[in-house]
Amino acid sequence: MYEYKVVTFREALIGDALDAGKLEKTLNKHAEEGWALKDITSGEVKGRIGPGAVDGLLITFERPRQA
Repeated sequence: MYEYKVVTFREALIGDALDAGKLEKTLNKHAEEGWALKDITSGEVKGRIGPGAVDGLLITFERPRQA
């Protein structure tokens, strides 16, 4: 049995380039907690303010469910 976690990854301003260093830190942080990368999907990610969305990533992690 596995459990899953989905993390949204987006830049603060529309048009910003994807920050590879920031993405790497996110991946490493979750790996330290036992999460393995399952999938990365690009799509529209809702912003914190307002109804619109910006391009971003949905990062799916999985790990064995702990008993």
